[in-house]
Amino acid sequence: MGHRWWQTMTITIVMVTALTVSGCGYNDLQGLDEDTKAAWSEVINQYQRRADLIPNLVATVKGYAAHEKETLEGVVNARAKATGMQVTPEVLKDPAAFQAFQQAQAGLASALGRLIAIAENYPNLKADQNFRDLQSQLEGTENRITVARKRYIDRVADYNKMVRYFPTNLTAKFLLHLEEKPNFTVADETAVAKPPEVKF
Repeated sequence: MGHRWWQTMTITIVMVTALTVSGCGYNDLQGLDEDTKAAWSEVINQYQRRADLIPNLVATVKGYAAHEKETLEGVVNARAKATGMQVTPEVLKDPAAFQAFQQAQAGLASALGRLIAIAENYPNLKADQNFRDLQSQLEGTENRITVARKRYIDRVADYNKMVRYFPTNLTAKFLLHLEEKPNFTVADETAVAKPPEVKF
């Protein structure tokens, strides 16, 4: 009983101290948490935009290079894997799920790069207006992904600092039960954020 009472008193003292110290950060932490969720939603939105372009791109390439079956199937399978994952805000609390999501997106980016490279061998495909339009949209989307990811990285960095720094770490831990969120790594940046290279 004495141990439990002492533990309860310790937590109470910590909570009172956190609330009375200037800048307990309760509202700031709530705001930063919402900011990270909004930034994550934009990342997902841009990844979905890329995924939506793929069926038309694959169909266009297939019209000129149907025998490039392995590459075409690779893109379709990578898209299915990337879009088949359940992506909810809960992913932001699970580093393993976050990493799996990033690996799926990196696989899709790699498969798209191989698909785009096929155009070099097919002058008629490179000249096709539909292909050129899709390519332009894809490049624009890759740039939007990069911007959305950068915004997310910045928001998570701000959030993680508040979760770790004293005294806001007490508010985060004991009142809000918040933990650090996973973020993109340098490897992710080079693997995913780099747009497929296209030369005409």
